[in-house]
Amino acid sequence: MKKFLPLGALLLLCTMGIHAQKKKNDVIKALESKSEKYIEIAHEIWNLAEMGYLEEQSSALLQKTLSDAGFSIETGIAGIPTAFKAEYGSGYPVIGILGEYDALPGLSQEAVPEKKSAGKAAGHACGHHLFGTASTAAAISVKDWMDTNNIKGTIRFYGCPAEEGGSGKVYMVREGVFDDVDVALHWHPSSANAASAGAALANKSAKFRFHGVSAHAAAAPQMGRSALDGVEAMNAMVNMMREHVPEDARIHYVITDGGKAPNVVPDFAEVYYYARHNTRDVVVDIFDRIVKAAEGAAMGTGTTMEYEMIGGTHELLPNLTVQKIMYDNLVKVGGVTYNEEEKVFAEKISKTLGKGAPDISSAEKIQPYKETANAFGSTDVGDVSFTVPTAGLGTATWVPGTPAHSWQAVAAGGMSIGSKGMMVAAQTIALTAMDIFENPKTVEAAKKELEERRGKDFKYIPMLGNRPPALDYRK
Repeated sequence: MKKFLPLGALLLLCTMGIHAQKKKNDVIKALESKSEKYIEIAHEIWNLAEMGYLEEQSSALLQKTLSDAGFSIETGIAGIPTAFKAEYGSGYPVIGILGEYDALPGLSQEAVPEKKSAGKAAGHACGHHLFGTASTAAAISVKDWMDTNNIKGTIRFYGCPAEEGGSGKVYMVREGVFDDVDVALHWHPSSANAASAGAALANKSAKFRFHGVSAHAAAAPQMGRSALDGVEAMNAMVNMMREHVPEDARIHYVITDGGKAPNVVPDFAEVYYYARHNTRDVVVDIFDRIVKAAEGAAMGTGTTMEYEMIGGTHELLPNLTVQKIMYDNLVKVGGVTYNEEEKVFAEKISKTLGKGAPDISSAEKIQPYKETANAFGSTDVGDVSFTVPTAGLGTATWVPGTPAHSWQAVAAGGMSIGSKGMMVAAQTIALTAMDIFENPKTVEAAKKELEERRGKDFKYIPMLGNRPPALDYRK
């Protein structure tokens, strides 16, 4: 026999649901009413385009925005001048929202649909100006909602510098700044709207520096020992090694210093390496073999070598308990709708992406929910996800089909297409935090899932070891 709830109980549940939806609608509208303010902040950070650990003005701007809204600010956390924590409220649960604001070198671009340098040293080709601003907007929105509805708990914004290769969050995790966080929420600019379980590759990076002996390359070459020979010999051996690593591993390098003049045997040369795979143990093994190649290259070329660890991140550990809540809220908020001016811009960008670029109308859609994903890039959010139940999303801040780290991403991120996607992210994160505050049992379920996924014997070991933050890696 089926059991039915009494009519009064059904009416109560219906009323509660309507009330909850009204509160969410109110928060969405409140964020929309403040969108111009947040667009202005994001555009200022886009113009600043400060690289990792150099984001002094960008960090200060977000700090001031949060302080003006009533958050207490703690700066210089984990020994990083541009890292900070902004907090409001007290007690359980503690919900952390992650924000980034570093730019990438060599990707200067104006907000126009053709490749045109803005004449700067860097550009926001990964949209972190939007990332930091939307997360700030979400945190302030949640704080206002907590005040209005007398909600207990703590909302915390984490200013996270140097995600692009600097592993800023890894130092923060290592120093315990997330230890009392119950759930962490994040997002990332993208060319589509999605809140499925994410994935990211573990990554270990270092700069290998070779030292030789300078000499006249024509008059006395026998007196020289070329540091560049050391770099090139290392690269040759690593490239041969590619045949003998897992097929889904990735190894990248760039020669950052190869000498100054062809007629001078270079006494110094440097090469910057990344090793990636979807499990950190494989990355460690590959990286150790890269080190052996560097040591052999130095021996064979009569040079010396030392290396400096720059970054190291875990793969991303999904938390489906929180992720499904994030997805449901993204569906409620909806995607990005272009006006006529944006359509013209998007069509021009789309033509530069080659054949197979998605229709620009796909920016309006929400991608179907999936519990698994393929990993391509890396993020230091991975280390956070092994410490705290973590969920994230991506929104269409770029024209559909746009790859990250491209001039097209910088261009769209500097105009209204990026701003619209940013506000979708802010609204989705705010609504997700609200759901968790109103249902603390979610936290317990999320923590249980975290323990099961990482294993009962898990011990966090940072892949970059005990080195201090690499504050000068972009200098």
